[in-house]
Amino acid sequence: MELSTKVQTILKEAECVHSFTEVNTALDKMAKEITQVLEDKNPLILCVMTGALITTGHLVTRLHFPLEIDYIHATRYRGSMRGGDLHWLVEPRISLKDRSVLIVDDIMDGGLTLAAIIDYCKQAGARSTHTAVMVSKKRPREEGVNFEPDFVGVETEDKFLFGFGLDYEEYLRNVPGIYAVNTTGR
Repeated sequence: MELSTKVQTILKEAECVHSFTEVNTALDKMAKEITQVLEDKNPLILCVMTGALITTGHLVTRLHFPLEIDYIHATRYRGSMRGGDLHWLVEPRISLKDRSVLIVDDIMDGGLTLAAIIDYCKQAGARSTHTAVMVSKKRPREEGVNFEPDFVGVETEDKFLFGFGLDYEEYLRNVPGIYAVNTTGR
């Protein structure tokens, strides 16, 4: 099956687990919680590319206080459905030393990528690190991951998801809402 046909079929057969309206409500809630914690801390928002691009864009427009934005590109998936070794593609250009850093990622799955980024921020001298994810899967975390995100948009069951930044083989990040791939009969 050609990739574009496969992707169209995945989208057509998917289950909507959180609508765009639910995602926006969750972003409003996250923004209020983040504001309470960070509004007077001159935070650096660190977007984890590529998945958190959409979440970060929608989230920062709801934060009405001074902040800076940068990004980091670390990945374990590189277009596949299974995570492998962590690959650092881009480090932040703004110094993290003595900063309050809010790491925004698309999903908390096993937690290894986010744990490595937190460690990176601490080693770079961040005063504090906080984490925000659009989706937190209800599943056991990987061995050695002993934290949960500080700010969570929505929770889902442990399914393969796409939409609102989450991808299916690098496609479907642009779909409004959070969808689960239909694995019946596959």
